[in-house]
Amino acid sequence: MRKVDQILEKKAVILLGIESSCDDTSMAVLVDGKVASNVTYNQTIHAKYGGVIPEWASRKHMEAVVPVMEEALLTAKCSLQDLDGIAVTRGPGLMGSLVVGLCFAKGLSYSLDIPLMLVNHLEAHVLSLLIEEPKPEFPFLCLTVSGGHTQLVIVRDYDRLEVIGHTLDDAAGEAFDKTGKLLGLGYPAGPEMDKLARIGKPIFKFPISKMKGLDYSFSGLKTSVLYFLKDRLKEDPHFITDHLNDLCASIQYTIVEILCHQLVKASEQNGIKRIGIAGGVSANSGLREKLHALAQKHSWEVFMPKMEYCTDNAAMIAMGGFQKWKKGLFAEDDIEPLARMPIGT
Repeated sequence: MRKVDQILEKKAVILLGIESSCDDTSMAVLVDGKVASNVTYNQTIHAKYGGVIPEWASRKHMEAVVPVMEEALLTAKCSLQDLDGIAVTRGPGLMGSLVVGLCFAKGLSYSLDIPLMLVNHLEAHVLSLLIEEPKPEFPFLCLTVSGGHTQLVIVRDYDRLEVIGHTLDDAAGEAFDKTGKLLGLGYPAGPEMDKLARIGKPIFKFPISKMKGLDYSFSGLKTSVLYFLKDRLKEDPHFITDHLNDLCASIQYTIVEILCHQLVKASEQNGIKRIGIAGGVSANSGLREKLHALAQKHSWEVFMPKMEYCTDNAAMIAMGGFQKWKKGLFAEDDIEPLARMPIGT
């Protein structure tokens, strides 16, 4: 009997998740759908350049994959021989980074003779809401917000996800980063802006785009902030320094309002009151506070992932792989990464 057939007869399933879509190398061990470890190496080298440099990102992944895997296995108190399958991000993401993770996963799968499951990174962010209790029942509406993506998704089952709205230009995370750069903040700007916004007040008004459908647009916000700062700096060269906290609060308030305006509309149009947020920007305190307020107003059930599952992480990839494992959806030997990979691909 082949080893794969033996594995399928086991009651306990131990999976290794691998995430390398951008600049975070992450490995997680999932035991019967429960997270036993989730280890992430963050590449800080990109910060001083104001964005991720793809070539450097892929090289850093090559350096990190083995140490991160070893730490994940050690934390979970298991070995490579205990693994029953490998779940890995196929896309979307930076091609070089995806190649490193997928090639590593294919090598492990082949050498250990265990199945390989391919996971869509965007779908995995949604599934991060299903890692720990309380979990939303199906169907639920998820607002996925990150540095590269902003989407409204109806989730009817683990593998039945429908995108009903998306950004037409910048993602919410990009809006934070680009406006933060105008304020002199480092990269990524979102966490620092969130911290400063808690001290300030949203006293400056910026346009809140309200699209007719359920899509988003953030490019106008950056332009508005740019011209606003140019005008104020002509009068007062120290304007940004003297009003940094209030500027951060005002920009964050505007981004959150744009996000939630469409979220409310999507909930009403589809009659769904179970609402979740996922992705890196779901860690933003302003967005979380607004969501709690909307839950009171609209009688929503609100679900938010733990902070460690907001940003790119392998636990969500392992969860996506676990769902494929249960259905026997294993990858073929000739699969390749996909830099562009819409939900449902």
